[in-house]
Amino acid sequence: MSRNYRCRAGFRCTIGLLSLPVHPLAGQRVGYARISSASQNLDGQTDALTAAGCEKVFSDTASGKLAERPELALCLGYLRAGDTLVVWRLDRLGRSLRHLVETVNALAGRGVAFASLHEGIDTTTSTGRLIFHIFAALAEFERELIAERAAVGRQAARARGRLGGRPAKLSPEQVKLARARYEARDVTVAEIARALGVGRGTIYRALQQAS
Repeated sequence: MSRNYRCRAGFRCTIGLLSLPVHPLAGQRVGYARISSASQNLDGQTDALTAAGCEKVFSDTASGKLAERPELALCLGYLRAGDTLVVWRLDRLGRSLRHLVETVNALAGRGVAFASLHEGIDTTTSTGRLIFHIFAALAEFERELIAERAAVGRQAARARGRLGGRPAKLSPEQVKLARARYEARDVTVAEIARALGVGRGTIYRALQQAS
């Protein structure tokens, strides 16, 4: 059961099973850093974020492909309208261009700005917003391109007689042979299946579809 606790600014309070940092004021620059493995070092990122005016920095040691990044979840929950989320480089935040755009758009919907030091993007400025709109357009183009390639692939497969899904375990000739032996009643379905290297269920389904 979740409970509400009154906490002093700058301390952590527990709500249910999640320990959340308490936000003292809106209008903060909040940093997020990430490295992929423990053999790497966070200092370069955290130093740059602190120098950029970040009063608080969250950091994860996790692959960018992983959806589970606990410190990022805490960071996103900590941000308030008027804050700015700052990262050292774009790939520190997003698992992909599309994921990055979705995350930043979700923050914008909450009134939270976004800045990336390496690329010089800051959505509190008109130039920064324009650059990010270009990224959003690229993400949409990438999504449409993937969908278009998939559609072309399916169309080409249909033109060659393949309808998608799992490939058939039995060829048309094998189905004809199985039906002939089944109708001759001189061998069992198990023996037909063994001879063709499939299970009995495959034989029954093939006979039913061929009937």
